[in-house]
Amino acid sequence: MDTSAAIDRFLDSPGLSAATRRAYRYDVEEFGSWLQARGRGLDDVDVQLLSAYASELGAARQGHTPRRLAPATVSRKLAAVRALLRFTLGKGRVPDIPLSQRLGRRLPDAPTPPEIEALLEALEGDGPLPLRNRALLELVYSAGLRAAEAVGLDLADVDFEQESVHVHGKGGKERVVPLGEEASYRLQRYLRDARPELVRGAENAFFVSARGRRLDTSTLRRLLPHPHRLRHSFATHLLEGGADLRTIQELLGHSSLSTTQVYSHVDARRLRRVYDRSHPRS
Repeated sequence: MDTSAAIDRFLDSPGLSAATRRAYRYDVEEFGSWLQARGRGLDDVDVQLLSAYASELGAARQGHTPRRLAPATVSRKLAAVRALLRFTLGKGRVPDIPLSQRLGRRLPDAPTPPEIEALLEALEGDGPLPLRNRALLELVYSAGLRAAEAVGLDLADVDFEQESVHVHGKGGKERVVPLGEEASYRLQRYLRDARPELVRGAENAFFVSARGRRLDTSTLRRLLPHPHRLRHSFATHLLEGGADLRTIQELLGHSSLSTTQVYSHVDARRLRRVYDRSHPRS
């Protein structure tokens, strides 16, 4: 098997989003070079070979100041390699062994409600762009949307009568999430007072740019460098308000509960407060 050709086929596969393709490229090409330097190919990959690669990733890198890769970086690289092997060789050929150091739980950086209020108030304005920007960030926080999901919305995806948003998520998965009262007000105001001044022609996108075309994620990131923080706040504040992890999983569009369990520390804190308030022996 030609390893370079296999990597190209993997990176060109339609199942990968553009962002995932960019993220995987360096890591899988690095693995391909590592195999080539040893005269090996993807067909040769087994438990022993992959364990050797994992060990090398975890070892100190040489240079003026030898350093180790962070555990999160090692895990990211190995995840990319596993995805390549699953695609090329099939799931049965991917060694099912732990290959990286156990990661400490990284807690999401979630702005507090007052911080979010200040952020949104800073966007206040009466022109078309301020109205659009306020509506966009209100929606991301209200519905817990990814940046690409928010800018990917069409006009028909927002149902004001049912107070819901039809979201087209990662991997072709779709979900319906509730639309909060404040977000609903901001979206309706944007549609009435801003979008008609921005849109050009028969554009179906809900959010449009100053040039009248569908907004892209770069605009959202200029408003908020890390829009995913609002998604973290959405999940964190729901949990603190009493929602369960299964509900949060559905609203976020996570395919696995294990992904949502990064928020379980929030749930544990809430449960502790309830216990301390309620149990006679607390």
